[in-house]
Amino acid sequence: MKSLAELQAIKEKMKGSIGLREEDKNCKRIVVGMATCGIAAGARPVLTAFADEVAKRGLTQDVMVSQTGCIGICQYEPVVEVFVPGEQKVTYVKMTAEKAARVVEEHIVGGNVVKEYTIGANAK
Repeated sequence: MKSLAELQAIKEKMKGSIGLREEDKNCKRIVVGMATCGIAAGARPVLTAFADEVAKRGLTQDVMVSQTGCIGICQYEPVVEVFVPGEQKVTYVKMTAEKAARVVEEHIVGGNVVKEYTIGANAK
């Protein structure tokens, strides 16, 4: 469990890379579910990994990383939704920080959905 000071430090660090730019309809969006179940399942390091990877690659003008509350599929947490203008939403499930780097590399930069991480590949 992180202390309040540690959480505040994470918040300050993320301010530059996480925000709402709803007016930019051409922006790709990565939305991480950060409800209680998502946080308990490890969504916080996933959010941090996406923000760090986007910043490292210099994509902050074209890609927005944000958080949301409950996405509604708790058994698949951590859940990440990727919105690319003109395409269908992609829902990634059981995400990890390591998987986040691959999603940025292949989906956000390369345009190819990482199918084995999607809800369709993980549904029983």
